[in-house]
Amino acid sequence: MFCEGNVRKESVMRQYETIYILKPSLPDEAYEEVVGKFNAIIEKNQGVMIKTDKWGEKTLAYELNKFNKGFYVLLEYCGNAALTKELERLFRLDDKVLKYQTVKLSDRADPEALLKEAKGTEEETQSSENTEEQPPAQDTTETNTEEV
Repeated sequence: MFCEGNVRKESVMRQYETIYILKPSLPDEAYEEVVGKFNAIIEKNQGVMIKTDKWGEKTLAYELNKFNKGFYVLLEYCGNAALTKELERLFRLDDKVLKYQTVKLSDRADPEALLKEAKGTEEETQSSENTEEQPPAQDTTETNTEEV
């Protein structure tokens, strides 16, 4: 195995997407702690984090463990099958997690290309948000109307 920066090269890396729902009754610091914990598990098991999206608190389609709302988190990462097995085992053990689901997006993934793509879409999103926040430019040209 070779390391280039924080990207690990293995013979075959698969691309996965995992979404999990946390209890809504947790304090904000606890959300950050849990998200950091699962991201660290991916890194610890020779995985590569592509992106983490915190969707925030949303209403559930149906009640889970007497909760009508949940805090959604989406992870996109590369790794092997053992990584997802360990991650799902830890989801089952953590009482803060209401539900989770993992989907394999690709059998062969290039983590470097995916990281570049994710960073490119983040920059596009930030630039589009900045242009939306700026007020429209006012027309400063004066029109000269003469009465004849």
